[in-house]
Amino acid sequence: AGLAEHPQAVGQVYNIGTTEEITIDALAARVIQLSGSRSPIQHVPYDEAYAPGFEDMARRVPNIHKLQVLLGYQPAYNLDQTLQRVIDFERQRKEAHLDD
Repeated sequence: AGLAEHPQAVGQVYNIGTTEEITIDALAARVIQLSGSRSPIQHVPYDEAYAPGFEDMARRVPNIHKLQVLLGYQPAYNLDQTLQRVIDFERQRKEAHLDD
């Protein structure tokens, strides 16, 4: 059974993803590289990007241990594979809309 159907999952919180850590700057560079884009990376000051009083986490690294124990979960794709799948999907979606 999947997580949604597992009786031990009721009332629990699970992180789903990969444990590969990357900065937003490095992620943007990776997307540009994989997509072949010539877009520049634009750095926006924190106070311009977020409303006053908003506090964002400095680091996001999901702890998937609970999910591994419960279901034996292991990420199926690394970050580059995931990004490439999203890039390919968005390109196909864009091409489909150009045919409309």
